[in-house]
Amino acid sequence: MEFLQVGGTRLECRWIGPAPDQAPTIVFLHEGLGSVSTWRDFPDALAAATGCGALVYSRAGYGRSDPVPLPRPVRFMHDEAAVLRDLLRKAQIREPILLGHSDGASIALIAAGSGFIPGLRALVLEAPHVFAEPCGLESITGIADVYRTTNLRERLARHHGANTDAAFWGWNRVWLDPDFRAWNIEDVLPGVAVPTLVVQGEDDEYGSWAHVESIQGRSSGLVETLLVPRCGHAPHAEHRDPVLQAMARFIRSTLDLDE
Repeated sequence: MEFLQVGGTRLECRWIGPAPDQAPTIVFLHEGLGSVSTWRDFPDALAAATGCGALVYSRAGYGRSDPVPLPRPVRFMHDEAAVLRDLLRKAQIREPILLGHSDGASIALIAAGSGFIPGLRALVLEAPHVFAEPCGLESITGIADVYRTTNLRERLARHHGANTDAAFWGWNRVWLDPDFRAWNIEDVLPGVAVPTLVVQGEDDEYGSWAHVESIQGRSSGLVETLLVPRCGHAPHAEHRDPVLQAMARFIRSTLDLDE
């Protein structure tokens, strides 16, 4: 495990495969309760299947990264998009491919659509959010009781250690802030010009196909979609092999454009 110092904050990182000066780099952006370790070995498998390098990192307040003050602001994902820009610069990643899950996918969209990422090759978005949706907010409301009454806290602590409570409540409470109901990033989508793959679980309890349709309709670049049947919010974990194959095929196809 390594750490990168970005803007005075230590971020937990894991490097896989070729260095940034040897191949494009897949940058993994975790979901709202994720970290480096919650991806398990999926980044290793995708890097091997594409020939790319990979950088997996935990945002501040997650995993073994430095803590973050709470409460998180409603625009925290815009703030994280700026951190991502600085992280890529610090890591000297020349040709990034951003792979984001849930909140991480939204951060990737903001960064790409705002022109933050020089040399960006492609986006892979898993269960992205582009607006606050009632079904998602209802699920986030319910998980607070799960955290209080089950072993969810213990399971999250394996990944977040001393950051566990701040990671959970920081995520849960900002999404349930009354001001968050107006949160919407559709204005950045026209700035997304790179090839994009959107992967959505058919039974995702945190978001519907409407987010995929918005990305398809508003982005400037080519958008491919994959609906995963009988699947919830984490297709890469719930249906690993077909999702891995689809992501690898898409990434390889974007690299073939140079040949």
